[in-house]
Amino acid sequence: MPPGKVLQPVLKMKVDELFLCWLSESSTQAMLRDCLRRIQMPVRAERGAGDAEQPGPRLAAAAPDPAWRPRECEGPGAPGPTPASTALPVGAASSARSGPPVRGPRRSGGTRVVQTRKEEPLPPAASRSIPTFYFPRGRPQDTVNIDAVITKIERTFAQFPHERATIEDMGRVAKACGCPLYWKGPLFCSAGGERTGSVSVHKFVAMWRKVLQNCHDDAAKFVHLLVSPGCSYLVQEDFVPFLQDVVNTHPGLAFLKEAAEFHSRYITTVIQRIFYTVNRSWSGRITCAELRRSTFLQNVALLEEEADINQLTEFFSYEHFYVIYCKFWELDTDHDLLIDAQDLARHNDHAISTKMIDRIFSGAVTRGKKVQKEGKISYADFVWFLISEEDKKTPTSIEYWFRCMDLDGDGALSMFELEYFYEEQCRRLDSMAIEALPFEDCLCQMLDLVKPQTEGRITLQDLKRCKLANVFFDTFFNIEKYLDHEQKEQASLLRESDSEGPELSDWERFAAEEYDILVAEEAAGDPWEDGYEAELSPMEQKLSALRSPLAQRPFLEAPGSLGAVELYEYECGDDDLPPS
Repeated sequence: MPPGKVLQPVLKMKVDELFLCWLSESSTQAMLRDCLRRIQMPVRAERGAGDAEQPGPRLAAAAPDPAWRPRECEGPGAPGPTPASTALPVGAASSARSGPPVRGPRRSGGTRVVQTRKEEPLPPAASRSIPTFYFPRGRPQDTVNIDAVITKIERTFAQFPHERATIEDMGRVAKACGCPLYWKGPLFCSAGGERTGSVSVHKFVAMWRKVLQNCHDDAAKFVHLLVSPGCSYLVQEDFVPFLQDVVNTHPGLAFLKEAAEFHSRYITTVIQRIFYTVNRSWSGRITCAELRRSTFLQNVALLEEEADINQLTEFFSYEHFYVIYCKFWELDTDHDLLIDAQDLARHNDHAISTKMIDRIFSGAVTRGKKVQKEGKISYADFVWFLISEEDKKTPTSIEYWFRCMDLDGDGALSMFELEYFYEEQCRRLDSMAIEALPFEDCLCQMLDLVKPQTEGRITLQDLKRCKLANVFFDTFFNIEKYLDHEQKEQASLLRESDSEGPELSDWERFAAEEYDILVAEEAAGDPWEDGYEAELSPMEQKLSALRSPLAQRPFLEAPGSLGAVELYEYECGDDDLPPS
């Protein structure tokens, strides 16, 4: 065959078959055994032992004479001349004597015998004995009786006119399904109720039977109810119908029911808080696994038990929304529902350095064309900023500020990057007539604080492992909090971080304090008539004050941060791009 030419599959198969046939010849095996003996023992001893101990047919296994050994290898199974006292090889076609019975099958089997031996040692597929260990839609449970659940649902529908359930009836249907009360909105929409205004028993049963057959835990069921067809993850607009139902029916938000212009602003805040806490991959898409690892579904279940919505501080608190939105409204002086770098720099009396403000607007922690082209961020972006600014101990906030400080995006903070941010801190301290600590001394303190595993590089894991990440970040870009930390001893900071029990987080403490301040300012600034002040709660007073200037404005414009929701036009577009 010409060099470099590749054998065709059929030709290669024939060559392999001829090779196996040649390998099964007794003469070939005798030659190979002889070669093996020559390697294992001296040649003379081998020849002597072969002449004395191997008479008769076993002479074929002895060392062949040099005169015929080369010819033996000229072709498969081609016998060569042997001494007169030696029998022909058993595999020769013209042999007049029968070989030992052991060797008969080896000649007759040919290729099939060798192939069978090659396949026999293989045991059955090992994967058959390995139990399933990956359940993306939850581990199936044998205890679930689908027919019994369907029967219970049918009995519930039988109590409704024409066996059709409206959104007001879905609370009873959700209980029949064994779901928390506030799953009623997703159940209604998933069965097509938002299009017709009601759901028939047959359509709902078909939908829920499919859910029970394919989804085996609460996370998988909830995702299945909310996602768009053909999608396996939740985006931000998927939560809008669910949260709108919470706004419409939760007793803790009854005062908000008449103020429709505030519904979407509250919904936007809750959605951003959900993704801030649950979407640990920063992808703008919540998967079943992320939902399973979070406490979101537990909080949804608590909506039924807790009449005071402000007690659910992790996602649904109206007071927290109130604080966030008031802070945004104070910075948005032109009320275009967007803030630029100059607006954001005024936060907390210019406490954050301009270099960090520029990094926030660089796209390191935001997504969307408005930030890159117009240099503005929306209310949704501001939610992420404010929560990260006021609580720098959570995993998301540490990732937020780490992305901002990692100028070259190499996954580690170098000494150059730390010095870059610390220079402005020194200038601001000098302008306040405060002697700044030299960078070398500050660096030593921070390295002792963080204790990085690699010298000269501070990684995200180092900061998450460090219990004082807030002190580290404030040192380099928040002048007010840096001075507060300097007045405290490091031992007291460690005691605060090591404290156990249901103590409030930094964000919860900030929101509670700011809410009291805002309510007090509102009460002191508005001249209420005698007897009228007692009729309105502080929350209602603030709502009344905010309603008049905001009622004339359109709904909040599309947030650009992390796949945020277009509040009137639910579009994704470029918001699906990963953050830089």
